[in-house]
Amino acid sequence: MRVLSGIQPTGRPHWGNYFGAIRQYIDLQTEEFAYYFVANLHALTTIRDKEQLHQNSIDTALDMLALGLDPNHAVLFIQSDVPEVSELCWILMSGAPMGLLERCVSYKDKLAKGLTSVTGLFTYPVLQAADILAYDSDIVPVGADQTQHIEVCRDIAQGFNHQFGEVFVIPRAKVLDSSAKVPGTDGEKMSKSYGNFIEVFEDEKSARKKVMRIATDSRPMEEPKDPDTDHLYQLYSLFANDKEREEMAALYRKGGFGYGDVKKSLADAAANYFAPARERRAELAAKPEEIRQILGDGAATARKKASQVLKRAQEACGLK
Repeated sequence: MRVLSGIQPTGRPHWGNYFGAIRQYIDLQTEEFAYYFVANLHALTTIRDKEQLHQNSIDTALDMLALGLDPNHAVLFIQSDVPEVSELCWILMSGAPMGLLERCVSYKDKLAKGLTSVTGLFTYPVLQAADILAYDSDIVPVGADQTQHIEVCRDIAQGFNHQFGEVFVIPRAKVLDSSAKVPGTDGEKMSKSYGNFIEVFEDEKSARKKVMRIATDSRPMEEPKDPDTDHLYQLYSLFANDKEREEMAALYRKGGFGYGDVKKSLADAAANYFAPARERRAELAAKPEEIRQILGDGAATARKKASQVLKRAQEACGLK
């Protein structure tokens, strides 16, 4: 079974990105044959500065490696280093129904957020379909809000197969576990759009300041509190072990504590949790040749597979 996932290089990952998706992506690498790519072609629709896009792409690869992606288990590469995907995208686009793309809610959402209406945003699902189909992917891990794009991919692939024969493997979505809610510093869902996030690799002093500014209610110290409804406790639970969670929950129910104490415990727990990843990232950043080698090897492996799939598609529709 092949797993495929792409990560857009639109900025540094925050706690919500890690617990909501990245950690689960990485867990899959030991169970399946996995392809992971930095989606710089997708990011080109919103990042129009060449230096920023290039640096973001390298940073995203570094972040993934530091957080546990193992190139001995998974294929890691930059999307644009596999030009076969772009050619496959055009083949798919030539038969993708306009109505199918017009129904995609993500395009409407992006316009509602003020993004410029460009063709790349509208046809995003077709390029995403090419990303998936190019590697005969069986499983695509996504958040619940991304399942529509996998259905679009399936529709496009099935339509092509119906017209030209069984060329593409039909993938299925693996919806990521969203039970680990990651609230932001204001108690709402952590998001870059809301500006309520804390980055995984943020300077420890800066991250600690953000933790200490997390919004809390005004209940007196002596009053018992329900940990299950408190976003500060929910954040602490992400980093603590079972014993630490139980002890903190008992403290909440007993009362007689200040939120400042919980914030200090949260800041310490987060710093300890990400310390190994920060150390690995610093080591990797000091070895640019090694990173280039990893990405180059990954692209070579990805191109070998993508060229096989592209050739099947070309032959099926008369381009070869």
